[in-house]
Amino acid sequence: MNRTTVKVAVAALSALVATGLAAGCTTGGGGGGGSAARPGPDWTAASTPAPSARENGAGAGTGGGEAGPPDAAQRAAAYRKWGLEPLPAPPAAPAVKPVRTVRTGAERVPVISDVPTKDKVVFLTIDDGAEKDPKFAEMMRDLDVPFTMFLTDSAIRADYGYFKPLAALGNGVANHTLTHPNLRTLGAGEQEREICGQQRRLRETYGTAPRLFRPPYGNWNEDTRAAAGRCGVDAIVLWRESMQITDMQYQRGDRKLHPGDIVLAHFRGPADLKGTSMTEMTANLLRRVQEQGFTVARLEDYV
Repeated sequence: MNRTTVKVAVAALSALVATGLAAGCTTGGGGGGGSAARPGPDWTAASTPAPSARENGAGAGTGGGEAGPPDAAQRAAAYRKWGLEPLPAPPAAPAVKPVRTVRTGAERVPVISDVPTKDKVVFLTIDDGAEKDPKFAEMMRDLDVPFTMFLTDSAIRADYGYFKPLAALGNGVANHTLTHPNLRTLGAGEQEREICGQQRRLRETYGTAPRLFRPPYGNWNEDTRAAAGRCGVDAIVLWRESMQITDMQYQRGDRKLHPGDIVLAHFRGPADLKGTSMTEMTANLLRRVQEQGFTVARLEDYV
């Protein structure tokens, strides 16, 4: 077969393939969705999870390929790898966020410890950034459990790169000040420098200015609230439960999770956790959430 004949054959084959691809984008039961990314994580094998749908840019117009959400066996295998049972899938994000963050006039930044919702969900938030456990990053990639990172620059500056893959999964990057001071002991100008300075640093490092802010130790005053507003923060986020090594510390007397509770944890390692790794602590946290019949949702979908 001469070169001209080969070129003709290749052209004909290319035309046939193009026709088939065009038909595949406009047919099927997806209401015109065709090959667009479907909700949920994209898995390549039961034992080796692929990047999640959030990492593939769900909601960002990047597409996620043809793979659908994992079936029950695949999801169970991913959780079993970490000694866990699968959490229920979170409900769809509410059409209207329950926490109103748009302010007018003299309104100040809202301060929340929980989210008003009937969904049986809680929100996982992790503070500081001192511990950079590679196994934790692997776990959260495998399980696709959403969380929000409240990062302090003095804790993360030695390795900003550790948090980039976690952010790429779709997990929120939020502000926890530059140096982790007790803001109540600072004047208005110093508070603004701590909050605005970290807004700029996180925007420069991770590409987006944070919407959410958590004051160190949960300590704030009206100067904090005013400074947060001037720095572009939408909400100050506190918490209802804090994760210790094996169990949660509760603020309410009934010692139970409630719908919409915000749960606090920290990027901490064995030196602070009596020999327990951050990954093991997180597994314990997810067990406590599951035991009470809850699942974990993305805080930014509700605030």
